[in-house]
Amino acid sequence: MDWQPNQESLKQLAACLKDSLSGFNKAVQKQAEIMLSQAKASPDINNYLAYIFSISEAPPGIELSASDWHLVRSAAAIMLKNNVKVGQKQIPEASLALIKLAVPLGIQDKNSQIRNYAGNIATEIIRRGGIYSWPELLPELLKTLGNESGQVSNEAQEGAMSAMAKICEDNAKVLERQERGERPLNFLLPKFIEATKSPLPKVRAQALTAINVFTPRKSQAMLNSIDNLLQHLFFLAEDAVPDVRRQVCRAFVRLVDTRPDKLLPHISGLVDYIITQQKSDDEELACEAAEFWLSVGEHDSLWRALEPFVEKIIPVLLQCMVYSPEDIAMLGGASDDEDEEDREEDLKPQFAKKNLTRKANGGELSTDESQNGNAFEKLASMDEGLEEGEIDDPDEGDDNPDEKWTLRKCSAAALDVFANDFGGPVFTSILPYLQINLKHSDWPHREAAVLALGAVAEGCMNVVTPHLRELVPYLVSLLEDPEPVVRQITCWTLGRYSSWAATLEDPVEKDTYFLPLMEGILKKMLDKNKKVQEAGASAMANLEEKAGKELEPFCGPIIQQYVMCFSKYKDRNRWILYDCVQTLAEHIGPVLARPELCNQLMPALIDRWQKVPDQSRELFPLLECLSYVAMALGDAFAPFAEPIFARCVNIIHQNLEQSLAANSNPNFDQPDKDFLVTSLDLLSAIIQALDNEKAAKLVDNSQPAFFELLGFCLEDPADEVQQSAYALLGDCSKYVFDQLSQFLPSIFPILLKRLDLDNILDEEIDNGFSVVNNACWSAGEISVQYKKGMAPFVPEMLQRCVEIIANPRVPKGVNENAAIALGRLGLENYELLAPHLSKFADEFLNSMDEVDPSEEKATAFKGFSLTVAQNPQAIENVLLHFFTAIARYRDLKLRTPVKSELHDIFQNVLNIYRQLIPQFHEFIGRLNTEDQEALKTNYVI
Repeated sequence: MDWQPNQESLKQLAACLKDSLSGFNKAVQKQAEIMLSQAKASPDINNYLAYIFSISEAPPGIELSASDWHLVRSAAAIMLKNNVKVGQKQIPEASLALIKLAVPLGIQDKNSQIRNYAGNIATEIIRRGGIYSWPELLPELLKTLGNESGQVSNEAQEGAMSAMAKICEDNAKVLERQERGERPLNFLLPKFIEATKSPLPKVRAQALTAINVFTPRKSQAMLNSIDNLLQHLFFLAEDAVPDVRRQVCRAFVRLVDTRPDKLLPHISGLVDYIITQQKSDDEELACEAAEFWLSVGEHDSLWRALEPFVEKIIPVLLQCMVYSPEDIAMLGGASDDEDEEDREEDLKPQFAKKNLTRKANGGELSTDESQNGNAFEKLASMDEGLEEGEIDDPDEGDDNPDEKWTLRKCSAAALDVFANDFGGPVFTSILPYLQINLKHSDWPHREAAVLALGAVAEGCMNVVTPHLRELVPYLVSLLEDPEPVVRQITCWTLGRYSSWAATLEDPVEKDTYFLPLMEGILKKMLDKNKKVQEAGASAMANLEEKAGKELEPFCGPIIQQYVMCFSKYKDRNRWILYDCVQTLAEHIGPVLARPELCNQLMPALIDRWQKVPDQSRELFPLLECLSYVAMALGDAFAPFAEPIFARCVNIIHQNLEQSLAANSNPNFDQPDKDFLVTSLDLLSAIIQALDNEKAAKLVDNSQPAFFELLGFCLEDPADEVQQSAYALLGDCSKYVFDQLSQFLPSIFPILLKRLDLDNILDEEIDNGFSVVNNACWSAGEISVQYKKGMAPFVPEMLQRCVEIIANPRVPKGVNENAAIALGRLGLENYELLAPHLSKFADEFLNSMDEVDPSEEKATAFKGFSLTVAQNPQAIENVLLHFFTAIARYRDLKLRTPVKSELHDIFQNVLNIYRQLIPQFHEFIGRLNTEDQEALKTNYVI
């Protein structure tokens, strides 16, 4: 490096980096953090960080132990990566050049953690600047990996392959894309496949990790290399290293979707191989193997190939569904913990999920807190998004097995999929196991049998049904099992079979089976164990979904139990309780407005509403729950609406202000957008629920101004915010249009911009279309209400809607909403649309063929027909299609005003064409017989 550090500055920075990790002296730590924040303003800061990170021993004049210097280097690496992440464009070229010199040194470091940090910095530079911002990197890494000279250290080869794997994970699309006449992946993939022959296990595993970024993607490179890859996978299948075999299993799992044709000839051998790996003592390897059954079972056609092997696979799944001794130890045994407060980590929304995050794989660093003063936790918290090799919470590996994706859960999910695939034979296969284990004296076997019975519920319901009159009472008795884990899984399984009990027609049978099942689950919602409470609440929400309106006679005791739960539950279980309430509201609807029910439930919800602060994440489920309750209560929600409406507006205002502050000052965190989304959704629900006059009054009295805030939300960078904002905009058009109308000149141009498909990025295409869908729907609703006021917007809206309905990549629902919006635009602006009719008639009719009869479809066809009447010659090429659509419009007998008008307008259009077409009856004769008869029956032709 030509640049040399100032020794005093270097010493100060190293001291600050070390002190910033101090767990012993909080004042020193805080002061160090302030100084580091100030140091970011120095133009040389990244030079110093790169220098510290790249040298393995503390330079002269810096008196630090080897372990302390390692921490300083690590902190420098993380700070450097974060600087690249948030401001690479601001880093001077000279500093960037120094970083690019430091990274290869780090990749070759003896310490695996430093090698990982180097890879993280490299991939961040590529991600921010593109591959050609550092064209030398990939060739240099490949050269190091290839070790053609034989002089490259093992550590350097491992570091190079690890860095390549990270670059692939973070830049997959870039590597596949053609640029400067080449696709980098076409060159890289064969090199990775070759690297799987490396004598170094970590290189083999990381090479497969890189390859597996592309196995689920249908790239040209993978197409060219698939046969070569399969040969290497079959060879590596017997590798002695579990990490390598885990990646082999992952490759087979991912190839199920992209190349089932290549796996099918080998399915028998693959079944035997996967079974062997699933029996491995390595939990991660076994879980990865079990994923294969899920992928094949859910594949459109490949699942059939497993049919001959089902009886071989299922015993392995059942065996893997029993809690292991290690899991049992982590569960901690029976516990009446209902009065214990939840831990902080319990309060985060927890979902069992597949563990696809990167893990630290370096072993050199001490994790003894007495030596390091919690430096490792602090080091992790410095980074904005953990990467592999960066130290995570030391307790992460001790996750409760209930909270993570495990071999047990994966095996149960596979059994569920097999039951849906193969039906009865799966139950026949597990029946002997159930008969032995459902009443087993050891609870882990008893629990696994109940889990298996629940797993096959959906797929095997027909064959299980004859046994349910015996099984359900026994399961209800297991709700009193002394082991909480058994009570927990029993709740889940009963929830899965609740549809059978809920739909029994004989009143005696209903009293015998459904009532005890429902009462048992309700009782477990107040179990002395919090996890059983949680399972009971989840099962009750499931039962509500299955039973629907059958629950109406029991709403009193159900709500009474929910109110008791609100008084007893700790934070975590309240989230699931909100789900119970909203599911009940969704399925019994206006029944909830009965005073004896509403007067019980609403005080409990309002009590939470008043206690939960604006910054609490508990607001998310509470607001969502209130949305469903408001819709169910309708105008009966009015006594509660005003303060709730005002607070939602205030939360939106606060969140938008925090976003503006964060945008202008990088030291401020971006607020959580879920506060915006749930508040917008609740405002939508209230506006729909109340009488229009009451809703209008809430909007009028809003401070700050309601539609000014909504305008900001419509342009929020987060798609999920825009999606909810456009839904609210459409509802406002339907219910409080007078309040909205004065803001439309400023709001509607925002909407039109969102209808431009060019504004949807490839990587955000699904979320982007969800926004476009709601924007189309809103545009249609506004067109109905704004009438002639739409005139200035007709040209652009016409263009946008035609682009959407003519684009085959657009999802069906979005296409239909765009067609409806376009049709409704013609209700009052048909003269403006008529000259352009030939540009969209065909696509409009194609889209409307798929739309179910509704008021929206009727108004769209009305607007289209009015437009046709203005320019009947324009649709000569699609006239038969239009007549077919008129003939098949089945909804006209429902005599609403809209339907009556539509019938008359259709008749008017037919009259016009009777005058225009000389041989009209011969023309009609070109329709099929049924359509001719329908026209003759319903219209005068």
